Amino acid sequence: MSKMRTGQPRIRGRAGRRRWVLSALLIVVAAVVGGCLARSRQAAPAHPESGGSAPPVWPPPPSQPRIRYEATLAMPADFNVRVSWWRSAMGVVTGTRRDREPFVRPYGIATDEEGNVCLTDMGSGTVYLFEKDARRFKRWQKIGKTRFETPVAIVKAEGLMYVADSSLGRIIVFDEKGRLRYEIAEELVRPTGLALFDDRLLVTDAKAHRVAIFSTDGTFIRSFGQRGTAPGDFNFPTHIAVDKDGLVYVTDALNFRIQVFDMAGHLKGGFGHLGDGSGQFSRPKGVALDAANHVYVVDALFDNVQVFNPAGEFLMHWGSAGSGLDEFWLPTGIAVHDEQILVADSFNRRVQVFRYVGLE
Repeated sequence: MSKMRTGQPRIRGRAGRRRWVLSALLIVVAAVVGGCLARSRQAAPAHPESGGSAPPVWPPPPSQPRIRYEATLAMPADFNVRVSWWRSAMGVVTGTRRDREPFVRPYGIATDEEGNVCLTDMGSGTVYLFEKDARRFKRWQKIGKTRFETPVAIVKAEGLMYVADSSLGRIIVFDEKGRLRYEIAEELVRPTGLALFDDRLLVTDAKAHRVAIFSTDGTFIRSFGQRGTAPGDFNFPTHIAVDKDGLVYVTDALNFRIQVFDMAGHLKGGFGHLGDGSGQFSRPKGVALDAANHVYVVDALFDNVQVFNPAGEFLMHWGSAGSGLDEFWLPTGIAVHDEQILVADSFNRRVQVFRYVGLE
């Protein structure tokens, strides 16, 4: 006599049992994650370390404030990214949430035309893209067969990302889907800084003590500079920026100055020297410009940002050594977009965000 069948389907074999267990587990996870997400949406303070007090401003009262603190970003989740229910659930199952992986040593930072933020993490060998409007992020540790070793600088325009890896001695160029377009190794020894202007890619080569210029298809055009201390010479140039008129600002790190050139490599000016006073440098790093051509220079040993007018005259500084909201620990990169200033606070493992509220 055959056995009566019930309404309960039979689960055949190990594969069936695994599917059943996984389904049950995901149901449980969904309930847990849903509860956690609901609680999180009730809102933890965005920056609990501020203690609810007014954000720091510089210069401090009673002077008119020029720079205001806005945020501390220590992991991808701090960039206000959205995470799908599925990724949240799988994060609980696997114990990993990539949006909550803390930065290790953020170093290079840039923004594109739309205000999306690009970041290199030298400590983890990771490159990030944070898409502002879509509220999502992407991360790469390798492109094609090339794994990042020391990604130190990044720029992005027209859907392409350019990453300088100083250990590899090359520039890796790829699109927003992580597809390799090409690599640049010609004429480079230790690339450390990148800037884009029209169809030109400008690269500081710290070990070769020069600036190399390529077309955005990777073709070498020219280079300028040599090792020395005379005007126009370099001693380990590290960072680079270009203003809206095409003037090139180079951090001449161990000559403790910023030098300014035209696109042909002709020296146009400069400012700064070794010292511990206002407008002087100890270990200048990142350089950036705002819409009014104010020049922002990060000093890694002073743990501050100094601001100069277009003529190179010192205006103000902010920051000091430490881990508070108004402090840095060996900061490196800087980017300015609209009225927002982003600083890679490298050894504090974070990005600090500020806003300028008026410079003269």
